[in-house]
Amino acid sequence: MKAKWILSIFIGMLIISMASPATAADDSLELQDESIYDVLVDRFFNKQIQNDYEVNGADPAAFNGGDFAGLTGEINHISEMGFTVLSIGPVFSSASYDGKEVLDYSKLERHFGTEEELKALIDTTHEVGMKIIVDVPTQQVSADHVWVKENPEWFIENEDGTFALDMANPDAQAALTDFTTGFISNYQVDGLRLQQTSSINPEFIGSFSKAIKSVRDIYLLSDQEMEAIEGLDATVLPGIEDALRSTYKNFDQESSALFDLMKTSEGNLIRVDSIPNSRFTSDIVAEKGYPPTRWNLLFTQLFTMPGIPVMQYGSEIAMNGKQAPETHQIMDLGVDPEMAEHITNLNTLRNTSEALRTGDLEVLHEEDGWLVYKRSNDEETWIIAINNSSETKNISLPADVIGSDKEMRGLFENDIVRQEANGEYLITLDREVGETFNVIDERGFNKAYIAALIVLYVVFMIFLRIVWKKGKQRKADEAAKATA
Repeated sequence: MKAKWILSIFIGMLIISMASPATAADDSLELQDESIYDVLVDRFFNKQIQNDYEVNGADPAAFNGGDFAGLTGEINHISEMGFTVLSIGPVFSSASYDGKEVLDYSKLERHFGTEEELKALIDTTHEVGMKIIVDVPTQQVSADHVWVKENPEWFIENEDGTFALDMANPDAQAALTDFTTGFISNYQVDGLRLQQTSSINPEFIGSFSKAIKSVRDIYLLSDQEMEAIEGLDATVLPGIEDALRSTYKNFDQESSALFDLMKTSEGNLIRVDSIPNSRFTSDIVAEKGYPPTRWNLLFTQLFTMPGIPVMQYGSEIAMNGKQAPETHQIMDLGVDPEMAEHITNLNTLRNTSEALRTGDLEVLHEEDGWLVYKRSNDEETWIIAINNSSETKNISLPADVIGSDKEMRGLFENDIVRQEANGEYLITLDREVGETFNVIDERGFNKAYIAALIVLYVVFMIFLRIVWKKGKQRKADEAAKATA
């Protein structure tokens, strides 16, 4: 046990020696610094049986039992992966497990839990250093919604029998604004996400944003790919889901569309999976690919390119499905944690590096799945290399990109790239591998590493000698007893 303890300290020292100093993320992060974990309450974890009203885990279209208490109890699964925002979907009384078919905004969905349990979830989320966001559905509410019955003139009926709140109607606007400001004041949430945002009157969004932000300075986000609108803090970058999917569903894919989007992704929400759409894993399976490899490459892209990453729950276990409710399976927290560990490493890196969150972008190479780009600011520089091809790739980067007398330290494959005699830096990456290189001043021989190695060797030898002496003494004592 002592030898393992010493070895753990040594490994920790080695990891620290590989990384350049970085400023920890501020407690009061701006939206561009955040990373979002997107979940449906009903599909995460069932902790309280008291709220399991007619729950049927065997029916994917029914309520499956997930609740506020389940999220509270398993919040560490999310926070330890490095996410800074928890998005929990709609929480209002609803005819559907996903919360879209709202029955009454003034009541919480009874399957999810009580007011006290939601407040406990919000408090716990804040205690672990995360923010919390709630969805507000307005365009597919239930035909039995109390407002539909009391004020039918506020609504437009949809083809599927649900109702859309007419966001051009002044009375409907006032009712939604009054309810929402009261909800924010009562629950102290950190953001709202409008569902089906593109169907909502843009002028109303501006006035709605001012009203809710007068109560509490919170985020107001869109749930859809759309151009920016005044009042929204961020929208999903148009085209990003398709570009990420088509680039990473298999190797040797054309990536020029993603290359173009990377130039405009700063300040936008970026995602590959979303609650309304199919799972990326289904694209991989259709290509007969291996999901963990495909996902890990995509995670490298998602957490190192400009933008605000949004990851749907279950992506860390490669959840599959082509459409709801198949795409909304109960979260399995007992699976192999390897993919979650990769997310943790990337997200932690992003959280501690301002350059990876908001630094400049320079794409250095893009061709047939071999993508190399640079993220940098005045304090730090990173080179991200993703070989999404079927063969080993290499690239020589000139000194005017990296600098002279530097070295590039890979944080995942543990490669060290130093300047060659011709002044360039040669990166070689095996197929289907992503690496993140930290550019630092060349260290030559790592004296701290060598000193630690010597200390480790000496201490380990002393430990072995002590064990040997104790063993020898024990044998001598046993021999003495035998002859007595």
